[in-house]
Order: sequence, then C-alpha cells, then structure tokens
Amino acid sequence: MKPQDFDKIVSPISVAHFSQYKLMNLVLQRLEKLGFSVCSPSEIEGSIWDRKILMGHECISIHPTNEGLKVGTSYLKEGKMEEREFHCSILVGSDGARSTVRKLVDIDMKGERNLQRLVSVHFLSKDLGQYLLHERPGMLFFIFNPDAIGVLVAHDLDQGEFVLQIPYYSPQQKIEDFSFKVCEQIILKLVGWKLVDVQVLDIKPWVMHAEVAEKYVSHNNRVILVGDAAHRFPPAGGFGMNTGIQDAHNLAWKISSMLSGIASPSIIRTYEMERRPIAIYNTLLSVENFRAAMSVPAALGLDPAIANSVHRVINSSLCSILPPSLQKFALEGIFSIGRAQLSELILNENNPVGSLRLSRLKKIFDEGKSLQLQFPAEDLGFCYKEGALVAECGEKIWETEASSVRKRDLRPYIPCAKPGCRLPHMLINALKESSAKASFSTLDLISGDKIEFLLIIAPIKESYRLARASTMVAKEFDVPLKVCIIWPKGSSDKNVNSSEKELEPWKNFIDVEEAITPTSKSWWELCQMSSNGVILVRPDDHIAWRTESSSIADDFLELKRVFNLLLGHDKFLL
Repeated sequence: MKPQDFDKIVSPISVAHFSQYKLMNLVLQRLEKLGFSVCSPSEIEGSIWDRKILMGHECISIHPTNEGLKVGTSYLKEGKMEEREFHCSILVGSDGARSTVRKLVDIDMKGERNLQRLVSVHFLSKDLGQYLLHERPGMLFFIFNPDAIGVLVAHDLDQGEFVLQIPYYSPQQKIEDFSFKVCEQIILKLVGWKLVDVQVLDIKPWVMHAEVAEKYVSHNNRVILVGDAAHRFPPAGGFGMNTGIQDAHNLAWKISSMLSGIASPSIIRTYEMERRPIAIYNTLLSVENFRAAMSVPAALGLDPAIANSVHRVINSSLCSILPPSLQKFALEGIFSIGRAQLSELILNENNPVGSLRLSRLKKIFDEGKSLQLQFPAEDLGFCYKEGALVAECGEKIWETEASSVRKRDLRPYIPCAKPGCRLPHMLINALKESSAKASFSTLDLISGDKIEFLLIIAPIKESYRLARASTMVAKEFDVPLKVCIIWPKGSSDKNVNSSEKELEPWKNFIDVEEAITPTSKSWWELCQMSSNGVILVRPDDHIAWRTESSSIADDFLELKRVFNLLLGHDKFLL
C-alpha cells in the first residue's frame, strides 16, 4: 500500500488489510453490544430465539409453509446429533462457498470450476514477522525456489501472523499428506532458514472457483443468498469479502422495509437485480487478475497451465491404471524437475535462458501487468443499473454502455450522483452546533442503525419547496426521511435560520456547510449537478433518485411516482 492510499480523499476511511476471522470476531462483539447473545448448543434452552446467535447449528432442510418457511437444523450436544426446527418468514443463506442453503433450494452455480486446489496453513512466527517488518515489509509474498512454491499472506507482521497457500494436486496428493510437521518443513523451505518459533494453528484445503449463483432469490422471495453462498471468486483483489459485505448492506434495508410495511415484498427482487450483475462483473475481473498473477511463475519457466496439463495426463485413463503411490511419485518427480528451473544455475544473467526469463519478469513488473491488489473504481464506484432506483421523468437511468467488458486497469474512482451510484464523500461541518465539533463525511448523514432516507438540497427557494413536498409524501408513505441542506463554505449560523421556517413543521433536518479545501470542488460540482440539484439517498448509501428542483412541474405527483417505484407500491397514483 502506498502513502496516497491513506489520504482519505474519496472516502472517510482508508484502505485496510483485514483477515476474515478477525472480522467475524468484531461482528460478534458488535452484535453482543446490540443486545444479542451468542449461545453454544449446550447453553440453549426453551424455544425463544429472539436476539440469539445459535452457534454450531447446520441447516439440513427447508420447507415452505402457508406462513413462511420451516427450517430444520442439526447440532451436536453432549456427543449426540440432535435436530431442531425453526419457523421464519425469511431465510438468508450466508453459509459460505459450499452453501447448504443453496443446495437445498437447488440453485446452481455458473462459471469456471476448479481453477486451483490449495492448502491454507495458518501459522505464527514472530521471528519471520520482525524480519519482514524491518527488512522486506509487504502484505503478499510469492515465493518460488527449487525446494518449494507458495504464496505467503502477511496478516500481521508485528504479531507474526501468516497464512500460507500451497498448491496441491488431488488425488495423488491428499490433505492428510499436509500434516503440521510437513507444513512446518514447507515453511522453512520457503523462508530459506530455520525458524525456531513456527507454530502452525490450522490447516484447511480449499478449491478456487469463479462462479455466480444462477439466482439469488428463491421460494417466493423467502430464501435469499448472500456472500460466498452467492458467488465464489479467486482471492485476487479482495473481491470476495467486499462483495459479500455489499450484498448484506443492500439486502438489510430492503428486508427491514418490507417487514415494517414501508415497502412491498417485491422490493426483495431488486436485491438480485442489483447485486448479481456486480458479482458477475467482479468474477471476470478477479479471474483476469488471478491469471495476471500466474504470468510471473510462467515467466520463470513454471507455467501453471503446464502443471495442470501434467496433472490431467497423470489422471488420464492410461496413467490411472498405475498404483496411487507410483502416480504420486511421478507427479512429485515431474514437479521437482520443474522447480529446478528456479536454480541459480539457470536463473542468472549469464545463462541465455535465465537472462531471457528475468527480462520477461522485469517487463511484467515495469508494465504493471502482475497481480493488482486495489480497485478503487470497483470497490467504491460500483453502480446499479436497475432495481430500487428511479430515473427522472422521460429519462433512462443509464444509457447503454460497453461497461460489461471488464478491463484490468487501475481506474480511479470518480464520484457520481447518478441513481444507482454510492453517495460521494465530502467533509462537512454541522451548523448551529459547537464550532469545536470535528468535520464528518456526507456518508455519515445516513443512519447506520435504522431505516431512513436522506434528501439533500441546496438552500434555494425551489429546493426548499420540493423538500416540503417530499416530507409530506414521505409521511403518506410512512417513510422516515431526513433533509440535509448543504450550505457553501463560510455560511454563518445567522444565514441558516431560514431552513427551520422553510421546512416547518418538519423537524428531522440538518444544516451543514462544506469543509472544502482550496483545491477541492464544491458539493454540487463534485456531484456534477447545478445548485438546483436534489438527491434522494437510500439507507444503503446509494442514490435512489435525483433531479433539478427547477425542472419539476408538479412536485407532489413526481414525488409520489418516485416513492411508488422505489418501494414497489401502486398506491396514491392519480
């Protein structure tokens, strides 16, 4: 990561490298602070499950009922498998890449399977961490030497926490072959010297796929897939965790809106409409990025495609008649010969073959064609083309674009206020409050703990008029709405007293001013709109609708159209 990655210009939060198990612990801690209790099977009594996190339960059956769903689960209690049934209106399958929920409702995955089999080794070594921290700091290390090959992920150099990814080839190699002792030996071969403090914590096999579920929603909008249950990517660019979190962010407000009666049940269908295209988009990019990473060993004479071809030959009908031990011996012997390409006898400037390979390698790095880790345009700039969005009258939300063709270029994130885009970030200051209060982001205007839409306007007559109409229509639709008036930098508290009068009797509003620097744009310039602009933001930070307040003939009729389309209703239409 480079210094500019921490400038917080396009986001109030900088990029971070964070492992999944640590995130899971933080999520559980947060749930406990919100009043949930984490229960193991032995701690569960009775049949009241409200605000409980039931650990150790696996979904084994799903049956529709007149009221919703009957979900069967199994769990281990005192050495015996027991079963328990739950009745619910909605089941969210967030149970990972091998999702049982997905299989039970017969949803297929489409894409590329079995790109690579790997063994993941989670281990600790403070000695290795301190060496890398002071001598070769980094996050990701691709290690190729004549003795071993692996990818080392540094989760915490200071604490010496790592995950090592080792390729393996089934059925000749079995997961049982990768014992704690064998993995320690592989670590030492990769590092190149003996580490006395290596502590292997966990060893798990996994298969790299690039697939997206055929559909995200099933059983009359009652069974919904999110995260790895809905999409499986190569771990090249951090798309798996980020896309999964985006799924949950998109879905949560829609479920809450439906259960509270704010939105029609049809709003659940917009989850798939919005999120599945993003997953397909990210799948293509992660595969392209993974293959770019594989160009490095290929340049060194270790083409993974050739290794996979060798493996297929050994698995072919001709070689499959050989005893398993002989197949394994042949496979490992061939791979040992392949790794010999990395010896200093070959890989040096005086050897014509080695010199050519090193020049190819240098060219890959100089042109930035190896693995890319950051994708700001995709992480922050992903936009929905259809769904719970409303275009201005007579306009399309998005014109036809060639954006479906994914190019692995480091594109900058360009803030945009079109429907479907994330609300742009800008630092602002609250007016009518203590001047000592720190600046905060426009993204912080959106509530994180309740359903609430946000209407952003400028302090001009036409926009106040539209805001008044919005509050009245929102009240008719039972939609919680906050109004934000963004004033230019340098506005005084005396100038903002008009907002209270203009919006009376509506009390849920806030006056803020831009905290711009001499080199930054104004809010409406950032949004590529005039100061007549009006922006309606959904509870998940995405823009639902925008307009120019001076262009609307009938405020009430237009706003009823907007909320009807947004929430899936057909009421109040004239």
